[in-house]
This record gives sequence, C-alpha cells and structure tokens, in this order.
Amino acid sequence: MILSIIFVVLGLAALVFGGNTLVGGASNIARYFGISELVVGLTVVALGTSMPELVVSAMAALEGRAGIVLGNVVGSNNFNLFVVLGLSAVVAPIAVGRKARWRDVPLSLLLIVVVVLMGHNFFVFNDSDLAIDRIEGAILVALLVGYILFLLREARSEKQAESDVQSAPDIPIGRAIVLVIIGLAALVVGGRLVLNGAVDIATRLGLSEKVIGLTIVAAGTSLPELVSSLVACRRGNTDMAIGNVVGSNIFNVLLILGTCAAISPVRYEVSFDLEIGILGLGTALLLVFVGGKRHQLGRLGGGLLFVGYAAYTCWLICN
Repeated sequence: MILSIIFVVLGLAALVFGGNTLVGGASNIARYFGISELVVGLTVVALGTSMPELVVSAMAALEGRAGIVLGNVVGSNNFNLFVVLGLSAVVAPIAVGRKARWRDVPLSLLLIVVVVLMGHNFFVFNDSDLAIDRIEGAILVALLVGYILFLLREARSEKQAESDVQSAPDIPIGRAIVLVIIGLAALVVGGRLVLNGAVDIATRLGLSEKVIGLTIVAAGTSLPELVSSLVACRRGNTDMAIGNVVGSNIFNVLLILGTCAAISPVRYEVSFDLEIGILGLGTALLLVFVGGKRHQLGRLGGGLLFVGYAAYTCWLICN
C-alpha cells in the first residue's frame, strides 16, 4: 500500500511537469506554423494525451477483455467531459469558437449515437451477439483518418488567411518539438504510475472490477487530458483546452474503440447504455451552455458538470 501511494505521488509530479511542457511546446508550434490552437488541441495534444487509453485498451483487446475496452473508452470520455472540462471552466471560463460549437462538439455527440447503434448491431443483420465487429472498427479508423486530413487542410487555409495574426513563437521550432515529445512521455509515464498505484489501492479496499474500470482506470488514463487542459486554461489557452477535451473524446471513439474492434470484436454489454446515455446528456448540455450569447462554458456550467460526475460516481460505488 505504501509503495502504491509513492507511485501515485511520483505520477502526479510527472503529470504536472508533462502538462506544462506539452502545452508550452504545442503553443509555440501553433504560432510558428500559423495554426490555430484549437486545431493543435484537436490533433497533436488530443492524440498525445489519448495514448494511455490506447495502450490500456489495446492490451485488453488482445486479451479478449471487451468490458475493459468499452469501459475505458466510455469512462474516459465521461471523465474528460464532466471533470476535465468542468474543472477547466472553473479555473477560467472557456470561450468556444464557432467551429467547435457547430462542428466538433456535434461530431462527438453523433459518434455517441453511432457507438450505440453499432453495439446493438443496427448495421449488422447476421450476428445474434451484440458486438462492434472488425469491419465497424475499420470504418471508425477510416473516419478518423478523414477527420485528421480535414483538420490539416483547414489548418493550411487558416495559415494562408491569417499569416499575420499569430504572435511570434518564444522558442525555436526544434526545441518546441522536443518539449512536446518530452511532455507526452512524462504524461504517459505519470499516468501509468498513478493508474497502477490507484488500481492497487482500490483493489486492496475491495472495489469491484467494473467500478475500477469506469472510475479509476478511466480517470487514470485521462489524467494527461486533465493536467494539460488545466495548464492551458491557467495560461489563457482556452482554445487548446476545449480542443484537447473534444478531440480526445473523438479520438477515443474513432482511434481506440476502432483499433480495438479491428483487433478483436468488442462485445457490447447493454448495461453500458446508462453510461453512454450520461455521456450523450453531458455533451448535449455542453451544446446548451455554449449556445448562449457569450458562447462560453462559464464557471457555473463547469461546476455543474463536475458536481454531476461526482454524484454519478457516488451512485456507481454505492450500487
């Protein structure tokens, strides 16, 4: 138990260091290439902070543990939305631009519906078992490739149209790239230390595997998103914060669930309809919050998201 606590403390320290390093490097890369911080958050930062989920889920898929795969993806997305975005908005109100409001957040909501339909075999008519099969997994990965290509094409257009808008980078591009790599590595290592330590502590306390998967594993693999988004908000990079959360949720479905289903069909348990429904409700609430006159997620909205997740977690543990 003492060793596990030490792992958690060391992991948290690595996460703080990695978050600061990653956001600093990514911001300078965005300024150097004239790319908006939203696009960087949706791609580089989102992909990097989704690596812990990908590693854990891929290993679970190879071992045929579909429940862990689906629980990690759904649990991580819920944690990203309710905790990461909620706490980030409490630190600093997050202004949400037009593209995020009308493209990225609705896309994440649409993907929630797609996952439910795939899980209930809406697109498959010759299989009695509820599962997301290899073909559907390949489709999800193909959609991710198309989404990234679209963002990169849009980034080039933004650079041509707004070449003089971005401020100059603080450090050379080579150093910024090194900082991103170091930051990502620190986030992955820190997330793994926290995850291993927390799971061991929870197991010793007698928590069930389902509760561990939906809470501790999901929260542990989402710690990189939490730290990097909080750091971004503290530095005033709110575009990167919203891009990180929304981008990570999109990547979790398209990349992680798609890759795992392509490796081995992911058996779908109807009991996950509740967690996916909560995710859909939270995403819809986000659209409502940012649809006001200010187009931002304020401290009140962020606090409501966080309190909602805390209530859900208490209910999950009690049941």
